[in-house]
Amino acid sequence: MRSYPLSTDAIPATGADAATDEYLAKRTLRSGSAGWVLLAGLGVSYVISGDYSGWNFGLAEGGFGGLMIAAIVIAAMYLAMVLGMAELSSSLPAAGGGYTFARRAMGPWGGFATGTAILIEYAIAPAAIATFIGAYVESLNLFGITDGWWVYLAVYALFIGIHLGGAGEALKAMFVITGIALVGLVVFAIAAIGKFDSSNLTNITPDPDATGASAFLPFGYMGIWAAIPFAIWFFLAVEGVPLAAEEASNPSKNVPKGIIVAMLLLVVTGAVVLFLVTGALGAADASSSGNPLVQALGDSPAAKVVNYIGLAGLVASFFSIVYAYSRQTFALSRAGYLPTSLSVTNSRKAPILALIVPGVIGFGLSLTGEGAMLLNMAVFGAALSYVLMMVSHIVLRVREPNMPRPYRTPGGIATTSFALVIAAVSVAATFLVDPKAALFTLGVFCAFMAYFGLYSRKHLVAKSPDEEFAVLAKAEHELE
Repeated sequence: MRSYPLSTDAIPATGADAATDEYLAKRTLRSGSAGWVLLAGLGVSYVISGDYSGWNFGLAEGGFGGLMIAAIVIAAMYLAMVLGMAELSSSLPAAGGGYTFARRAMGPWGGFATGTAILIEYAIAPAAIATFIGAYVESLNLFGITDGWWVYLAVYALFIGIHLGGAGEALKAMFVITGIALVGLVVFAIAAIGKFDSSNLTNITPDPDATGASAFLPFGYMGIWAAIPFAIWFFLAVEGVPLAAEEASNPSKNVPKGIIVAMLLLVVTGAVVLFLVTGALGAADASSSGNPLVQALGDSPAAKVVNYIGLAGLVASFFSIVYAYSRQTFALSRAGYLPTSLSVTNSRKAPILALIVPGVIGFGLSLTGEGAMLLNMAVFGAALSYVLMMVSHIVLRVREPNMPRPYRTPGGIATTSFALVIAAVSVAATFLVDPKAALFTLGVFCAFMAYFGLYSRKHLVAKSPDEEFAVLAKAEHELE
């Protein structure tokens, strides 16, 4: 079997940086907590809030036509990407997910770059969702509750607290909440069909200065590109399913199945809300709504039901992405890329500081109240990680063709090359929508890379699972 030779930076020689059994014993997760059904539920849970709010801001960038075309292209990219990730996760089932794949393919620099991009996505996405939760809470008008910092603080404190109780309990609670959120989409769809008016899809006045502007594409061809980050919100974070690999039963089989089933379901739900919300409410009004599904139903009993259930949908994604950022932080910390204190687990095998520290950062970001800006920042990290993960798939196919692959991507490199190209276009699109936010996020990414270059690359933990994958690959290469 051919393997990619690793950088010597990856393997500390001896001393305090080498992992001991005691070190790893304090940094273990509970295995066997999830089968493919729970994993599919986790994938849907990551994303379900994207159906309830956030995507609609793309109507202000591209109109219905621009957002629809962007959504079709992005759905194709995600389908290609999850097929590639299904293969990678079946070969390398570890809590690092994309970082583990890139570490094997591109060495410690590529692994940390990918893990950092994913961590940026998962740390910022809950902050955006918190602002949408605030909007839904305010629209319920319960006891005079209004959107504000204390709402964001309450959701962070409550759901981080639940996660500290352990993965099995958290995943089961998430599965129930996600099921309720899907019921809410069914209720919405039934109620919205009667309000649908095709003329509402194109009621944004075309920009006379935009090239190719029309009723269908009110902001012209560039509107399609500008709508891409918001189309990504329909599927953002589904790629986090492999982060549960160490806590899954039979991960080489169940992780691929779970992520593919989740993606197919999300394609259906995304299409439903794109057409029915815009057709019932109108593209112009929907483009700036904090709770578009509720507004689309007007003042009706169904609207009240969807408002409550919509809150459950937002909570489901918030809840599950907290899980995702904690596992990504845990994996990077356990291997020494981030401070090792972040990967210590409690008696319930939940990583304490990996849950709390990114949560504190996310809460701080939520105080801006700028959901659309935070969404764009999260998309930047996500799209950058997609580029790196697809490169990883291609590199491993070329350099390690005989690596065990219980699941193989249909179309192979051609499939992931398509996802790679669209992901690169998506990174550029975030600068088109909000250059300042994208540049700030890029700056954070560069700061992480500087930390790695100056310090943590010299303190990696050789016996952590992700590093051991790479060590074994190097040993096999040397034997050949």
